[in-house]
Amino acid sequence: MTAGERPLAVVVLAAGQGTRMKSALPKVLHPVAGRAMIAHVLAVAESLAPAKIVTVVAPGMEAVAAAVAPHPTAVQAEPLGTAHALLAAEAALAPEIAAGADVLVLYGDGPLITAETLQALLAARGGAEPPAFVWLGVRPPDPTGYGRLILEGGGLARIVEEKEASPAERAVGLVWGGLLAGEGRRLFELARRIDNCNAKGEYYLTSLVALGRAAGARSAVAESAFEEVLGVNSRAELAAAEALYQARLRRRFLAEGVTLIQPESVTFAWDTVIGRDVTIEPNVIFGPGVVVEEEVEIRGFSHIAGARIGRGAVVGPFARLRPGARLEEEVHVGNFVEVKAARLGRGAKANHLSYLGDAAVGPGANIGAGTITANYNGVYKSRTEIGAGASTGSNSVLVAPVSLGAGAVLGAGSVLTRDVPDDAIATARPPLQVSERAAERYRQRLRREKEAALEKDRETKREGDA
Repeated sequence: MTAGERPLAVVVLAAGQGTRMKSALPKVLHPVAGRAMIAHVLAVAESLAPAKIVTVVAPGMEAVAAAVAPHPTAVQAEPLGTAHALLAAEAALAPEIAAGADVLVLYGDGPLITAETLQALLAARGGAEPPAFVWLGVRPPDPTGYGRLILEGGGLARIVEEKEASPAERAVGLVWGGLLAGEGRRLFELARRIDNCNAKGEYYLTSLVALGRAAGARSAVAESAFEEVLGVNSRAELAAAEALYQARLRRRFLAEGVTLIQPESVTFAWDTVIGRDVTIEPNVIFGPGVVVEEEVEIRGFSHIAGARIGRGAVVGPFARLRPGARLEEEVHVGNFVEVKAARLGRGAKANHLSYLGDAAVGPGANIGAGTITANYNGVYKSRTEIGAGASTGSNSVLVAPVSLGAGAVLGAGSVLTRDVPDDAIATARPPLQVSERAAERYRQRLRREKEAALEKDRETKREGDA
């Protein structure tokens, strides 16, 4: 049976407390590119179509269990090492092990691993006489502190920790990246025989190499890029993982025909979708759930999350598109415009200083500067309907629920509280009052009041000096 024909089970080790993160949030739930680290790992694991994925957690990690559902969890009662954590998943994987499944061991704090690398790791379990275990090797710029992979006779002879390595072994640049694939039955049989005769008194998976050799279970090595196995144990390492993931996304978008004026200043989410011939200016941030169609221009300092932007639209600069924003083709949303749960029809324009929330704006409508849809009354939200070709004057407020008909015009400075029919002109503002020559009298009064206040201060000071 080849590697591809055997069933596959995955164990994700996620019981680490992450104390160096200094956070109430479990380490593996910290996000990279807008998605929890463990969600990245699970997504890659799911792409392999395994029979089961079991996540090993510590007691009290209900938040992690909820995050990985519907995949089951197993609890490692005490933090006694990687082999001990693996054994916590044995009962949950009993049917798969009995069916001859391979077991792949991953880490919940390793969001940079790719499906291609895992496929290569599993493929190394193929052949007429497949190795019992395949260990993922990497070549870090500085191998100090890592367990060295010592190869002999075309296979893995042992994994040597730095403290126990000879000078020749410390010179080896190939180290274990923490991931392992193996024959399920042998993996758990040998894991139960691992002892904790070491300085920390813990049970380590690396002991499998020697135990396997003694039992005739050969180990081999598959290699990957070092960045793929970087774990996260601190805020600094989280920032480093974010930077690497963002660089990966930028390379992908550039290769797919997206223009990034200053790539390093643009932040993407893990699920950002961008069409060809899109131009993105510096300092744009994408949150999760964004789809950008072709030939869109996104100008600098815009923040976009949960939005869909139609072909040929122009967004920004300094625009904010919140979840539920839908811009159809050729829409313009300009500087300091915020759109939330609103659809703007083809060719509609809101070029500056407006808030459009819980609204439908018809094709070709023009939203004047300072227009606000007042969608919340303190208890619930209501919708505003602005018809095709309608226009709102500057500094107008539409108090939802309300509609402005197709082709209608709302005068500048108006507060709209009832529906306006198609092609009507509506104004709702106090009449202008003009008092001729009153301005000078007003200024004179202010000057007298100011002088009186100054004189009072001077009098107070004189009394104090006396």
